[in-house]
Formats: sequence, C-alpha cells, structure tokens
Amino acid sequence: VENLANKLIDAFGTTDTWRAVIHTDAPVVATDSTLTDLTEIGNSNGYTTGGENITFNSTRSGATVTATATDVVWTASAGNLGGSTTGRYVTIYDDTSTANDLWAYWDYASTFTVAAGETFTLDFGASVFTIA
Repeated sequence: VENLANKLIDAFGTTDTWRAVIHTDAPVVATDSTLTDLTEIGNSNGYTTGGENITFNSTRSGATVTATATDVVWTASAGNLGGSTTGRYVTIYDDTSTANDLWAYWDYASTFTVAAGETFTLDFGASVFTIA
C-alpha cells in the first residue's frame, strides 16, 4: 500500500507489468518493499526466477475501479516445482518499477510442494480488487 501511495507502482490500466512469485519467507510489511527482500523458490522444474506475468488491468466505470488479472498456472516437470524447495507465499510485484516494488501477498498457512506433473494455480477470480 505504501508503494502505491508513494507512486512507485501504477495500479491503473495496463501501463505496468505485474508478476507473481512463489517464495519461502514471510514478507515483513514494515521492512520488505522490493522483490530482493524475498527468497524465491529455486529456478527449476517449471518455475522461473522472477515469476510469471499476471496480465494485470484495471478500468474505471463511474466511481468504481476494478482490477483484473490472468490466472497463473505453474506445472512441475522432471521433479518438484522449484527443485527441492517448498513454497508458502505468493507475492505480486510491479516488474516495471525500478526496484520491483511489492504490491500484495498471500500466505498459504503451511509450506507446499508441487510434485512432477502436478500444477499450482493462482486464481484471481472475477477481479483482483474493486475500489469504489
């Protein structure tokens, strides 16, 4: 929220490129503000360091702004997604910003492993958020 308020990220329209990453450490809201503050799972078996594009878009209708994104599906191949590393958190960051500023994260409450042939889906539903 601070990155948005400080105009470090642009959450309107399709100007910026937003990406989702899987990582092992809990984001500390008071101190973690960029991608380099997180420890991503390994770059292997279907996971690429830097994550996946979510094709973020937001539009306005009257006094309401609605943001949408494309679901991300990671498929593990030739072993566990990210190698032997287990994930727990997924974070969205602005890849267009100079520092890869963080925007939001999800805590899956426990570590998870995605075995070869399995998928992990980040499902945004009908919208990521609505501001009215």
